[in-house]
Amino acid sequence: MSNLKRTNESSLAIREAKREPWRDADWQNLWLVLRQKPWTSLAIVPAARGAPPDFTLTIAVTLARIGTMHLGTNVHVADASHLPIVQLEQFTDEVRRLGQEGEPVLVALSPIEENPLAVSIAKAAGAAVLCVLMEHMSSAQAKKTVDRIGSRHFLGSIVFHPEVSQRE
Repeated sequence: MSNLKRTNESSLAIREAKREPWRDADWQNLWLVLRQKPWTSLAIVPAARGAPPDFTLTIAVTLARIGTMHLGTNVHVADASHLPIVQLEQFTDEVRRLGQEGEPVLVALSPIEENPLAVSIAKAAGAAVLCVLMEHMSSAQAKKTVDRIGSRHFLGSIVFHPEVSQRE
């Protein structure tokens, strides 16, 4: 995975960590690939329903830990998965302010079918990455999500696969 482009996919496991996931070379490589394009806020967008409720938050927290170690500055996580509409403007203003101050923000979103604000938040972010959980999300659902947000907002997609032990 040398470049993360709209058509390029990578595969990572969402697993019960026997060691800290931020020490995993695949996760570190993902962080470095995501940093190849400039962004101050990055929306972590699930392709569709079907993942655990904390799917994007887990991804954001793991990447933030790696980013903080890599950059030597805070990489913030903003959980927008259940953000009410009355807080939308305040939320996007705060994410924008942090970015202007040089502090990157990873924004965890819920599926667009569950939260209509997810589209607006993803569009307001500097960039987005589509997260697909194999065996739980279809390519048709992923395409619908990309179409609703707009392909120009996406750096690319990441394909995750469930841990084998979770399927047994």
